[in-house]
Amino acid sequence: MHDRLPKDRPPLVPRYRNQGYDRESVDLRRAWVAERSGANFDHVGRCSLDTETFRGNAENVIGTVQTPVGVAGPLQVCGEHANGVFYVPLATTEGALVRSYERGMVALTRAGGAEVRIWLDRNRITPVFTLPNVIAARDFARHAESEMPRWRDVAASTTQHGRLEGLTCVPAGREVYVDLEFHTADAHGMNMLSKAGDAICRALAAAVPDVVRWQILSGYSAEKRAAGSLLRGGKGKKVTAGCRIPERTVRAVLHSTPEDMAAMWHRTVVGHLASGAIGHNGHVANGLTALFLATGQDVANVANSSVAITQLEVVFDEDEGRQALWASVTLPSLSVATVGGGTGLGTSRECLGLLGCADGDPPGQGQAPKLAEIVAATVLAGELSMAAAIASGEFVEAHESYGRNRPGESDAVRTESDDAR
Repeated sequence: MHDRLPKDRPPLVPRYRNQGYDRESVDLRRAWVAERSGANFDHVGRCSLDTETFRGNAENVIGTVQTPVGVAGPLQVCGEHANGVFYVPLATTEGALVRSYERGMVALTRAGGAEVRIWLDRNRITPVFTLPNVIAARDFARHAESEMPRWRDVAASTTQHGRLEGLTCVPAGREVYVDLEFHTADAHGMNMLSKAGDAICRALAAAVPDVVRWQILSGYSAEKRAAGSLLRGGKGKKVTAGCRIPERTVRAVLHSTPEDMAAMWHRTVVGHLASGAIGHNGHVANGLTALFLATGQDVANVANSSVAITQLEVVFDEDEGRQALWASVTLPSLSVATVGGGTGLGTSRECLGLLGCADGDPPGQGQAPKLAEIVAATVLAGELSMAAAIASGEFVEAHESYGRNRPGESDAVRTESDDAR
């Protein structure tokens, strides 16, 4: 078999001693790649972080990629965990994005702040079991669901921080999807869930001799994928942010009216239905990606976190005696963390520190709910500003002013930083 392989097989990227995370090994590896490719890595090589800290985050390291980080604010958040004024770091290369989010933040802050609440805080993993037939599958599910305390103890034996909160069996022919929901504290926790889930599966298979086979991942949990099941929550934090914005603030900051923005929202709801979209939102993925990059989140979780529901409606403002805009966004499956993954890297901790989400011993302890509330309020700000830009006809002009085409050349679009302070 080996004789059939080419004699001149391309070499692997050099590993070096102990996987080569020391600075010398990283420099040598980058030089090796540059020599073989002819590419220039002057900027990639200018890494201010300790490369030894990359262990567990990346392999075959040659440096870092730099992304511009802008700060938007002030953002008033009225949450249970985040309460006060925040200035939010957004890592992006999309011109107009930071300005747009800042405009929405100012509108929320002038209106008294975004009210934010977390409804559910869980993450899940869903193994699948194959049984001989439908009868055996139903018997298996009954046994699995009746032994919840036992599986909770099994999970607890594998982790100090994770806690099994729920077990639901979903049938499909002779197969049973076992949806395991965990509380994961300040971590995203997929490694934690995998280890605990594997232990539960082994215990289940041992307890039910009829099991033909099982596998730890089934695709049902919608990890890093968009799916309708995400709307019910259970894949991260289910969080809602909302605010009533007076008409005068809508006019002064957003350059629109409550009626025009609600009418625009109605038309886009129909558009979402016509396209078969899951949920409804303007550009939730924009703010999530920028915040995820800045704070060291697993960026691929934008796929599940951006399944969202944005709502705009006209309400009567009794304080003002006129119409107002009610705006909200619900993120049913927001995956954020303040420990683990990339959150411990230098730039990430600095940006988490800007949000007051890097404190505690160990670092980040008890801060993930606070981060989730800030994220939800930030996303609402972005939804407001984009909706206003579309409703007022300023969308194209804004990108002309602040985008890559001719940044700074046009004064046609007013923003909070220009004339609304």
